[in-house]
Amino acid sequence: MKHAIELTQGPPAVEEMATAISNCVHCGFCLPVCPTYHVMGEELDSPRGRIFLMKEALENQLPVAEVMPYVDRCLGCMACVTACPSGVEYGELLSPFRAMAEEEERLETDRFGPLRRRMALETLPYPRRLRWALALSQWTRPLHGAVPRGLRPLTNLAPRRIPRTEALPPVLAPVGEVRARVALLTGCAQSVLAPDLNWATARILQCNGVEVVPTAQVCCGALDMHAGRAEHARAHALALCEALPTDVDAILTNAAGCGSGMHEYPLLFKDAPGAERARQVASKTQDVSRFLAQLGDLVPLRLPEPLRVAYHDACHLQHAQKVAGEPRALLEQVEGLTLVELGDEGFCCGSAGIYNVEHPEAAAELGQLKAQAVVDSQADVLATGNIGCLTQVGLHLQNLGSSIPVQHTMQVLARGLPASTDR
Repeated sequence: MKHAIELTQGPPAVEEMATAISNCVHCGFCLPVCPTYHVMGEELDSPRGRIFLMKEALENQLPVAEVMPYVDRCLGCMACVTACPSGVEYGELLSPFRAMAEEEERLETDRFGPLRRRMALETLPYPRRLRWALALSQWTRPLHGAVPRGLRPLTNLAPRRIPRTEALPPVLAPVGEVRARVALLTGCAQSVLAPDLNWATARILQCNGVEVVPTAQVCCGALDMHAGRAEHARAHALALCEALPTDVDAILTNAAGCGSGMHEYPLLFKDAPGAERARQVASKTQDVSRFLAQLGDLVPLRLPEPLRVAYHDACHLQHAQKVAGEPRALLEQVEGLTLVELGDEGFCCGSAGIYNVEHPEAAAELGQLKAQAVVDSQADVLATGNIGCLTQVGLHLQNLGSSIPVQHTMQVLARGLPASTDR
């Protein structure tokens, strides 16, 4: 096994980890907002507990292998960053530490865990592979009960119906005066699991005078980044940077995880080839809800009948990108829509990249809590800003026997467009 790196020496990533660690005063403000601390009730499964463990590992006081089970159980939701009064950049500690520890030996208590992890990371970022995997899941659904229990988290997450995919055209012309030209990230897994989401986003943008240039179905690298596979993440990110046009006013995402990951490109590419282009992409990347809110003077939206909509803050939108008010403001502008809040203190739903594959029990508990909060809200629809949340919360609403649909904020907004704008 490799030895841990000294805290006061090593590459720049280690220096940044040391800064994050030194800023933590162990005040405990992170404890009540941490989902894993809420579920597991253990100090070492809290942000300040993990910071202590990572510090011990970096100072060679603890083997990295003993620390990683606690670090792996972190959702990476960044709620602690929002709550921290000391400004600890936990993300600048978590991702580099996971990357540093990726080649270390792990203490595996779940023999199927590494296989689930590899299958997810070698399938989700690749649309063609994902379509084949989902088709196979459909054909073999009657046999899912025979799947080993350790692999069932993968089959449980497979949707019962695969949406028909209709690719976006190379360019979508704006309606009326051209106000902006943007690249729209269509995503990898999202383009397969929810293709209508991208169409809804494009229609909203078009109707507000925005020319839309969809990207190829290329992964942004966020899933690998979240899992500590830095080299894989950089390879995906470089491919995306090459696929994105340079002559646009903004690069828009409608997936919170992707937007958050792309904003981390400067850290991912620090002192690595492609760093300048990665920084350019990161600086132009915005969530579509923030872009629309800043664009302003939006076309009026009117629902055909009243609708109660609950809004779930995707963690990587609210905490990592600090986008919380904009989606609510957009929804509140829709005539006939009543916005309701969830009374669950904003906890993560348990999706978190591939967390619901790697840690199915903790993810299921969080998913059930979120789904129950949705049911208790008596909403007609749940709106959110991330494909992982749509999948996770939708699954647990089904498990509760609820028929409340989960839609992206852009899909809810598109309900209010005039019928003449339908494709």
